[in-house]
Amino acid sequence: MKRLSYFITTLFIVAIIMPLQARDNQSSWAVRMVESEIARNPEAWQLDFQPKLKWDYCHGLELRAMLYVADKYQREDIKEYALSYADTMVNADGSIKKYKITDYSLDRINSGKYLFDVYDITGEERYKKALDLLRSQFDKQPRNADGGFWHKKIYPHQVWLDGVYMGSPFLAEYALRYESGEQQAADYADVILQMVMASYHTYDYESRLYRHACDVSRQMFWCDHISGQSKHCWGRALGWYAMAIVDNLELLPTNCPDRQKAVNIMLHIAAQLERYADPATGLWYQVMDRSGDEGNYLESSASCMFAYALYKGVRIGVIPSHYLKVADKAWQGILDRFIKTDEKGLISITEVCAVAGLGGKNNRPGDYDYYINEMKRDNDAKAVGPFILAALEVERLQEK
Repeated sequence: MKRLSYFITTLFIVAIIMPLQARDNQSSWAVRMVESEIARNPEAWQLDFQPKLKWDYCHGLELRAMLYVADKYQREDIKEYALSYADTMVNADGSIKKYKITDYSLDRINSGKYLFDVYDITGEERYKKALDLLRSQFDKQPRNADGGFWHKKIYPHQVWLDGVYMGSPFLAEYALRYESGEQQAADYADVILQMVMASYHTYDYESRLYRHACDVSRQMFWCDHISGQSKHCWGRALGWYAMAIVDNLELLPTNCPDRQKAVNIMLHIAAQLERYADPATGLWYQVMDRSGDEGNYLESSASCMFAYALYKGVRIGVIPSHYLKVADKAWQGILDRFIKTDEKGLISITEVCAVAGLGGKNNRPGDYDYYINEMKRDNDAKAVGPFILAALEVERLQEK
């Protein structure tokens, strides 16, 4: 309650002394987006259009980006807002509200990445216990014969590009921070395995892209019964994969065995991003292997993810600086095409695919018509988070 009271007081002072419109010219795009999201969602648990408490990947994605902004700009109000979600969701014993380990869902791991920062800031042991709890999920996470994690227990034998992002960077960071010796080496090897395994199962030689997912058992109605692959390369799925690779490569030691395999995958993705970028805007389509086809559209979450991955890939030295031109054109396209400002000075990001998946209770087929007709909405966390991260990479580049 103390933290909440402090946050409300601080937010009131900021609102009175420095209205958003007055600060537009002085604020970075990252700061403007964070301020706009806080205005739209007074409680952090309300992010991603949530009517009640939920522990899922979107909160961790967006709130970690907010903590980066808070740290860079020394914004206590933003920090307290971001911390309030962890304070609400993590109990004194380290258990997490709305988290059930036996679901074995990689999506539930992603918000744990944000807890690394929360623990650093607060030093509260409940957050380390929560990190340990999430790490323990990997010990019994179902796997295929080649060691690849199932995306969820309810999706047996399925490898989704989304899941590589949800799980493996958490494992890499936990190993870097808290492990040593054989256990650390084993977890680093596992992180590389997840990236390489996903490449093997989803790569499409005709388009030279990676398809959304693969059913290794080749049983699901949505998959090809020879390759096991889904029908298309969904832009955001490839975006998750690209972000996973650059985030992991930043964490993995340069002398880590087989690290170069992940570097090679990122080099290939970067080349395809340059190839598939819309010539006019520099952006990318919802269904990438059908770019430009009737009904397809330039989609903002994937475009933000790709811009972030390219900028970061150059910064950490895993792809050539030539790709800055691709990222710069995309970033300008994002600002020109997707970012809108209202009369209050709040900014929004538009043209976001709300959700897309395969199978499940709605029997999602993963065909072209399915992807292009899924609902779109503004300010979905899956675009907001990567937009903030990309904006921070742009600022780093400008400062350098």
